[in-house]
Amino acid sequence: MRSILCRFARTSALALALGGSWSSNSFSFEDVLDTPAFSSEIAYQHLLLDVQILTSRWVAVGEKGHILFSEDTGKTWQQADVPVSVLLTAVHFASDSMGWAVGHGGVILVSTDGGLTWTKQFDGNEANQSIIRQAEKYVAELEADLESATEDEAGDIEYELEEALFSLEDAEIDAEVGASKPFLDVYFINEQKGFVVGAYGFLFATNDGGQTWDNYGDRVENFDRFHLNAIGQTANESLIIAGEAGVMFRSQDGGDTWETVDSPYDGSWFGILSIDEADGALAFGLRGNLYKTTDGGAVWEQIDSKTTSTLMGASFDGDAGITIAGNSGVILTSRDGGDSFQEMIREDRLGNVSVAYVDDGELVLVGESGVNLINSFGQNL
Repeated sequence: MRSILCRFARTSALALALGGSWSSNSFSFEDVLDTPAFSSEIAYQHLLLDVQILTSRWVAVGEKGHILFSEDTGKTWQQADVPVSVLLTAVHFASDSMGWAVGHGGVILVSTDGGLTWTKQFDGNEANQSIIRQAEKYVAELEADLESATEDEAGDIEYELEEALFSLEDAEIDAEVGASKPFLDVYFINEQKGFVVGAYGFLFATNDGGQTWDNYGDRVENFDRFHLNAIGQTANESLIIAGEAGVMFRSQDGGDTWETVDSPYDGSWFGILSIDEADGALAFGLRGNLYKTTDGGAVWEQIDSKTTSTLMGASFDGDAGITIAGNSGVILTSRDGGDSFQEMIREDRLGNVSVAYVDDGELVLVGESGVNLINSFGQNL
């Protein structure tokens, strides 16, 4: 069975063998999807997978449904009210008030008050039913086409129908297993339009702020259902999805249609970072693989990362500074917009998954040891 480094998959020491942890018939997500996150005064010291800085608040997400916020630039952290206790893998705010978090069990949470309180919008059970409904509709359309098809047309339609029936059967089996697949990343263009990506080709979109979520998985050519690990958008509005086995897709119409990118590398991608005011971005993943595009993802150039460690999260300071965090305490820094990087190793050598610029020379880092404030060279402040 394939395995994936789920957002925290991203370090060898922390890699979750997801084949055993979230796709087993013997494990049910029903309780954790309905059980509020347990309160802990030291949650900020435990596993956290993503962090975002708002105007007056920092928000981080991680294990056991923990969502933390700080209103004093990381000096103290408080725990938000969260209705689930699953591992949360990513968070994204479209504004200072509206934000979404995703995680295991196919859960999508929303906050309308800047991360203080959260409600559940969607979960893996609803995702499974959405996919089944779409598959049933497609099967019905093909059956209708077959009835009126000429002899020459029938062969192709019968082949498509057979594939569609297989897909429907797979979806029904997934529904029997339950809410077993995690969402791994989330990105909102604005407060209404957003996307979530995840395991086995999960791709859902909303155009109404998450009141409804639609399956967009059939809009990308991902026939092997490779895991989709990351989604991002360049300043010039090119959307990019990257995942397992080098799969990469991009959209230039706001996510309505997607084209397959000729990926420069066939290993897993774990992050997409917009890096300038045009169409530039970085993509990074296993074994220190790091690539740069200046045209919205059509063409990628390899960058020497100076490391063979897995790269997991990155941040851009809005000028020319970039910091990338990774496995085994690796911190990469660039001062030239991502053309070159320097490597340093943090003393604790623990894995880190997400990093965000606070101001000049200061960043917040989250990962295996919770929250750390560091300088641009990866040293604790």
